[in-house]
Amino acid sequence: MNIKLKKFILLAGDIAVLYFSLYLTLTIRYWAKPTAQLWENHFWPFTIIFVAWILIFYIAKLYDLHLAVNNTMFFQMTARSLIIAGLLSAAFFYLTPQITIAPKRNLIIYIIIFAVLFFLWRQFFNWSLKSYLPKNNIAIIGLNEQVKELIGELKQKPHLGYNITFAIDDKNSGLKEINGLPIIKGVANLKEIISEKKVTTIVLTSDPHQSYELRKALFDCLPLKINYINLSDFYETITGKIPVEAIGQMWFLENLSEGSKLWFNPIKRIYDFILALFILLITLPFWPLVSLIIKLESQGPIFFKQTRAGQNGKLFIIFKFRTMRIANNDYTPTKDKDERVTKFGSILRTTRIDEIPQILNILRGEISFVGPRPERPELIENLENKIPFYKERMLIKPGVTGWDQVSGEYHSPSYEDTLKKLQYDLFYIKNRSIYLDLSIILKTIAAILSRKGI
Repeated sequence: MNIKLKKFILLAGDIAVLYFSLYLTLTIRYWAKPTAQLWENHFWPFTIIFVAWILIFYIAKLYDLHLAVNNTMFFQMTARSLIIAGLLSAAFFYLTPQITIAPKRNLIIYIIIFAVLFFLWRQFFNWSLKSYLPKNNIAIIGLNEQVKELIGELKQKPHLGYNITFAIDDKNSGLKEINGLPIIKGVANLKEIISEKKVTTIVLTSDPHQSYELRKALFDCLPLKINYINLSDFYETITGKIPVEAIGQMWFLENLSEGSKLWFNPIKRIYDFILALFILLITLPFWPLVSLIIKLESQGPIFFKQTRAGQNGKLFIIFKFRTMRIANNDYTPTKDKDERVTKFGSILRTTRIDEIPQILNILRGEISFVGPRPERPELIENLENKIPFYKERMLIKPGVTGWDQVSGEYHSPSYEDTLKKLQYDLFYIKNRSIYLDLSIILKTIAAILSRKGI
C-alpha cells in the first residue's frame, strides 16, 4: 500500500468520523433518530466548518504519516487542533446570522464525541498499519550513509509499511549488523535468501552496470517478480530529501525536465503576484508603526538590504525589516540566539513580519513565495567548491519560504546542515507543483501561528 493511498484512507476515515459524530450528537441531544429536516438543517452548516477542520488538521501535520503516530506529540497536536477548530466553529455559528441553528450545547457535545471517535479511529489506523496491513518486505543491496539513515528511519516508523529484512554488503566493509538489521556479505545466494525472506522490493544502492556478479544475481531473481528501485528514489519517498551524495549528473537529466513545467511557471507567477499585492495592501497601513519602533530601538536604516543570488545566479537586492543592530555587526550568517538581534527584531523574526518587505521582490519578479532561500553570492561561491551540485538549487527562482523551512529541522550554516538544506531544495525543484506550493504555504502559516518561526 503506497503512501498516497494511506493518506487517502486517513482523510476518508476522518471525514467519516466527522459526519458520524454529527449523527451521534443529534441522536444523543434529542434522544431520537434525527429526522430528515433536522439532519438537513445541520448538514450544510457543519459541512462548511468540516472543510475548515480538515484544513486545520492538515496544517497541524495530522496527515503526515511520519508524524501522525500515536505518541505524545500527536496527542498534543490533535488537542491543539480541536481547540482551534472548536473556537472557529463557535465564531462561525454566532457570527453568521443566515444560519438558523445556534448549536451551543450541540457543538460542545459534538466536540467531545468527535474527540473520542477521532482518537479511536487514529489508534485503529496506526495499529492496522503496524500489525494487520501487509508489509512491503525490502532488501537493500549496497551500504552507505544514506542506507544507514534509512534503516534507522524505518525501524522507528513501522507504520509506514516497510519492513527491511536484510542488507547486502557488496564492498566487504566488514559490518555484521546496522541497528539490529543483519548484513549479508556478497550476492552469491541472493535468489535463495530473497525467496526465504519473501522480499518484494530490492533497493539498489550499487550500480548493476559496474558489476557482472550483481547483474547476474539480479537477473536470476526475475522469476520471483521482484520490484527494483534505486536508492535515490526510495530515499526521496521516505525522507522528502534527495540524497545528493548518491546521485550524479544523469539524475538531473532524468528528473529535472523543465519542459514539463512550462505551464506551471506562468501560473505560479500569477498567484505570486496576486497574493503579494493582497498582502501589500492589507499590511501597508502597519509599516509606519513597525518602522517607528525599529528606529526608536536602535540606530540604523528601517530596511535591511543585501545582495542575493536569484535564478541562474542573477543578482538582486533583497528587502527586509531590519532586526539586528548596526553597531559591531560583521554581517556573518545569523546564529541561534544571536546577540545582534534586537528585542523587537526577535519578535519580527518569530512572527516573520520582517519578511513582509520581500513582497516587493515578489512583485518585481525576483523571487517567489515558495522556493529555495536566496543566498549571498560570496557564500555560494564558497559552497560550490565543497558541496556537489550546490549551484543547481538556483535553477528556479528563490522563495520567501520553502520545503526546507517547513521540514521541522533547524539548520545551522554548518557544512552538514547546508547539505541537508540542498537535499530538501532539490526535492522541491523536482516535485514542485501548485499542490506542493499550497502545502508549504499552509505549513509555514502553522509554524508562524505556533510561534516556532522558520
